[in-house]
Amino acid sequence: MEINPNFSDNAKNDFSLVEKAKEGNQKAYAELMQRYKDSIFFMVLKMVNNKDDAMDITVTTFAKAFENLDKYRPDFAFSTWLFRIATNGSIDFIRKKKISTTSIDSIGSDGADDKVYEIKSDVLNPEEHSIKKQQTEQLKEIIDKLPTRYRTLIILRYFDELSYEEIAEQMDLPLGTVKAQLFRGRDLLSNILSRRKKSQKSDF
Repeated sequence: MEINPNFSDNAKNDFSLVEKAKEGNQKAYAELMQRYKDSIFFMVLKMVNNKDDAMDITVTTFAKAFENLDKYRPDFAFSTWLFRIATNGSIDFIRKKKISTTSIDSIGSDGADDKVYEIKSDVLNPEEHSIKKQQTEQLKEIIDKLPTRYRTLIILRYFDELSYEEIAEQMDLPLGTVKAQLFRGRDLLSNILSRRKKSQKSDF
């Protein structure tokens, strides 16, 4: 796949990392996340004005990007694509928040904003429901192969359905650490599942 000849050295380096990440290279994933997690977080924070929400959207941004790397085309820089995902995610969040707040206000509830955040924090999103539905013995076997800290977090979140806050309290970890490690654990799990599917297809 040919890249844009006008790419900067950083953009070319990003493209190289993306190609490695497509092949399941964990170091490439980690480096891409390390490069952009702070800038994505602060951009999102300016849009949503809440650190916890900004962290959620940042984690979701990288999850969506890494799960859809095959859709990335090097006509423009990876960072441009990544920031577009983050921007769209922020806009969607703001729109949903306004709808939820309006709905709660319409029935005269007090402390509407707090209730919106509480609901947002405790309910599994569609992607997490998808993981939850895959609770087969095969999935449990794969989870058992993850490092202990990631295995525990995934079990607490997707099997026991604890909120981020409950997990942080139970494991005595900062909330941001829980969210970041959950993302990493989910990423590892996704890659293992993806490799298994590929190996199963090659058997036919």
